[in-house]
Amino acid sequence: MSEQDISRSVQGSKGQYVLRANGHEADLTYSILSPQTVIADHTEVPESLRGTGAGLALVTQLVRDARKEGFKIVPLCPFVNAQRRRHPEWADAFNV
Repeated sequence: MSEQDISRSVQGSKGQYVLRANGHEADLTYSILSPQTVIADHTEVPESLRGTGAGLALVTQLVRDARKEGFKIVPLCPFVNAQRRRHPEWADAFNV
């Protein structure tokens, strides 16, 4: 999956990344606590996209944006937290 497959939207204190592939959508939602901190709330990958790297692509984009924009991620979502543990090179993007 490439980052071009992923869109990002923000409404108030809520944000969402959406990955569209093969007519299906996966998403990662987050809450904005402050300009410096976001909480990764939930990742949803439909059965049709499981095993394709869709969830990892969403978390990777969140990490890229955190680094670029200077915020830290609180990994409330179990999937995001599991990916954080699998990728120690992302430690700078997380607030744990």
